[in-house]
Amino acid sequence: MAEELSAAERRAQVILQELLRTGEVSVGRLAKRLKVSTATIRRDLSELEGRGLLRRSHGGAVPIQQPLYEPFRHISYYHEQERQRSAEKRRIGLSAAELVSDGETLAVGAGTTATQVARSICLHRGLTVLTNAINVAMELSHRDDLKVIVTGGFLSGDWFALVGPGAIQSVGEIFVDKVFIGVDGIHHEHGLTTNYPDQATIHRAMMRQARRKIVVADHRKLGVTASALICPIGSVDVLITDRGASDESLAPFVARGIEVRKA
Repeated sequence: MAEELSAAERRAQVILQELLRTGEVSVGRLAKRLKVSTATIRRDLSELEGRGLLRRSHGGAVPIQQPLYEPFRHISYYHEQERQRSAEKRRIGLSAAELVSDGETLAVGAGTTATQVARSICLHRGLTVLTNAINVAMELSHRDDLKVIVTGGFLSGDWFALVGPGAIQSVGEIFVDKVFIGVDGIHHEHGLTTNYPDQATIHRAMMRQARRKIVVADHRKLGVTASALICPIGSVDVLITDRGASDESLAPFVARGIEVRKA
């Protein structure tokens, strides 16, 4: 029985990774890839749907998060940002999840790339997730094996972000194993920056509380300096970007001792 459960869990990991990478999966392709029957795949998908990790569709499955955004379908700016470089952000999220271990306490900031990190940690169990992003809390709320802590504060614009003194105070009361922060710019001299000063403050507070500090940013953020400083570049342990990043653009970060991962 233990071997059967282990095999089922391995299949579940492949299914969820493929779903996060491509945005949908089909029974036929999964059966061929995993060399099992379509009936086995359908059972796997039903079990994963029961755990709240995906939603069955005709002939396969899709991510569960889309219906959760239905009340916010008119907030066009955020959805436009989600659509931009969505494949790169999905790969960055999956790479970030590889750094997570079961049972850890994580902080996840606001933003579309950080949201992909939150979606990708579905492969892990027993996590505690601290976030100032209401949408991240929504997407994780159906997971009964996770503990989600939402900061206080007031809501900032179209980004679902909680900011202000209340948010900063609540973050300062919790230490985390890892923090995942999205940025508007990362520069080897000017550090991590954003165009939203209130978010810079809460993200800086998260960075102070983390043992390992991880930045998730697509290649167009490299070498860019936005208006508000989050923290100096020396605070960063890991930078996860996409394959569009050139070795030349990454060299200054490597020279500063930052671990760089291309997703």
